[in-house]
Amino acid sequence: MPPSLRILLPLLLAAHASSALAFELEEATIESIHHAFANGALTSRGLVELYLRSIASLDPALHAVIELDADGALAAADRADAARLSRAGSGALPPLHGIPVLIKDNIAAAGDGGGLLNATAGSLALVGSRSARDAGVVERLRLAGAVVLGTASLSEWCNFRAPGIPAGWSPRGGQGLNPYVPSATTCSSSSGSAIAAAANMVAVTIGTETDGSIMCPSSFNSVVGIKPTVGLTSRAGVIIISPRMDTVGPICRTVSDAVHVLEAIVGHDPSDAEATRMASHYIPEGGYKQFLNIDGLRSKRLGILRKDFFRFPSGSVQEKVFEEHFNTMRQMGAILVDNLEIPSMNVINDAVQSGERALMLAEFKLSLNSYLSELAISPVRSLSEIIDFNNKHPIEERMAEFGQSYLLQSEATNGIGPIEVRAIAKLNKLCKRGLEKIMQVNQLDAIIAPGASAHSLLAIGGYPAITVPAGYASNGVPFAICFGGLKGSEPKLIEIAYSFEQATKVRRPPVLQHSVI
Repeated sequence: MPPSLRILLPLLLAAHASSALAFELEEATIESIHHAFANGALTSRGLVELYLRSIASLDPALHAVIELDADGALAAADRADAARLSRAGSGALPPLHGIPVLIKDNIAAAGDGGGLLNATAGSLALVGSRSARDAGVVERLRLAGAVVLGTASLSEWCNFRAPGIPAGWSPRGGQGLNPYVPSATTCSSSSGSAIAAAANMVAVTIGTETDGSIMCPSSFNSVVGIKPTVGLTSRAGVIIISPRMDTVGPICRTVSDAVHVLEAIVGHDPSDAEATRMASHYIPEGGYKQFLNIDGLRSKRLGILRKDFFRFPSGSVQEKVFEEHFNTMRQMGAILVDNLEIPSMNVINDAVQSGERALMLAEFKLSLNSYLSELAISPVRSLSEIIDFNNKHPIEERMAEFGQSYLLQSEATNGIGPIEVRAIAKLNKLCKRGLEKIMQVNQLDAIIAPGASAHSLLAIGGYPAITVPAGYASNGVPFAICFGGLKGSEPKLIEIAYSFEQATKVRRPPVLQHSVI
């Protein structure tokens, strides 16, 4: 158990959240929380205390949380409660008012009246670092009224330390576990965010994705993940791998909650100026919540990507469930265009052949060194210093065999040169001849693929996706359905995902063993 949780236990045992006793925490949504706030059944402080208690009970087994700012969160919750009382009947409060949030441990939070949170990407090298300001998305979360509770665990360096390291593992957080089937993967790299949301440690979490890191953990942990169009959300104050591909998005238990959070965090940020300025014209007037349409599947043209994506054994639960889902979509008025194939998918799925790896290695060094240079305090100021730190502080013995080859290869790069320029050109060609062409030729509103199987297809072009729980395999491991589209297609994807979710209502909470606290 992390020291912050051990210190917290006496506080939680002594706390009495009597106003929260009538509130049902399991599977609570933003809407149900706001309703409880409004009718006096719950306060924001009471909710924070309940979530802190849930984390203290569950996290020693699941390893979803790296660090908590209990003092800061409770102080922010008290301010939210005071604001609610003072403005009773006088107007609307911010959309996430008083709602606790866990942010992935590569997102900077400068503190909110309590202790500052580290943003370490799971690495011991960055323990003690301090950001001069909140990341752009954290600033927007606070403006929306959210209470930043702490940081969620992840695969170290967003799964970019070395190949083969287990998904969901980092030196700071240990090995995250799937709350449904502990022996199953949590997937990379926003694993803690997905675990925490799935296990009801919090209603709202934030993840990041380069290539699969929101889609995959959301799929394997039976939660909803939104991977926004690159640039729709700011990456300022975030440790990223690739400006071309990295995006910040919500991981929640319902499409509605994820959309509420998405609406709160999108927008132009001068600190991530080029990407957010270009993407800001995609934001619809009136926001995203208007697309939570229960009839959203009607008349949508959806392309089913069979080859290279649907690889389930014949007669498996997954095969049967997906066919049932396709029939449901047809009954809801969707037009399914079946058996579509993406050309050169074998190349797209091979990061070396596509040029993705070469570009990521160069971009990671540039992005990381830039991030480190802007920190107010940091024990390391460059990727080379991180490599030196790792050499002096070997990771645990069972992980030592994996080393830090991606970090070493990245350090050997020298900016965006001829190799990277050729990689960008090849990726652009794969996008135009791949997803963009199949969408245009078939006049599709979205493509359908199982789980995170389309992660590279969507990553290389900065395209958006929403994953929604679709079922549970015979061994109990969750699986999802993915709806993806072209840049800026979030309104259509939200309509489709919400309509599918409401028609199927697949998600069920995991059965968990609580520690006695």
